[in-house]
Amino acid sequence: MMRESSPRPEEAAPARDIEIITRSPEQTEALGEKLAKYLKAGTVVALRGTLGTGKTCLAKGIARGLGVKETVTSPTYTIICEYEGTLPFYHIDAYRLSGDGEFEALGAGELLYGEGVTVIEWSERVPLSVPPEAWVIELSLLDEGGRKIRVRAADPALGRDMEL
Repeated sequence: MMRESSPRPEEAAPARDIEIITRSPEQTEALGEKLAKYLKAGTVVALRGTLGTGKTCLAKGIARGLGVKETVTSPTYTIICEYEGTLPFYHIDAYRLSGDGEFEALGAGELLYGEGVTVIEWSERVPLSVPPEAWVIELSLLDEGGRKIRVRAADPALGRDMEL
């Protein structure tokens, strides 16, 4: 199920909001794979949500959509994982970071404007490091076990084929 809202005319950078419900980890990964086709070099995807909402599943799907063949795992302890695909895929987990200073000290900020796509799990822990043009994806649990996933991105084509 998907709902869309169009950008308000007074917004400086038009953004689209779409909301999608997934009912399984496989559907969440499939959504990530579909989203990947809209991502370009230098795109930052900021994932937000509590523990167990599917951030890593979504990141796995994005990686698969970018042609990553390796197994993608949560970088909770390594903080940053790099993978090769059609574009480099940088997967960052900010959960264990104390804030933006530590994010920058690890060199994570250098990846944000590079040749690849950067996905930051727990991006709310490093708010000053997330560029204003980043895609923001908020994941939340539903009572019946599914996930509500809200995507905000400045891409007019986003949402045309997001049905699962």
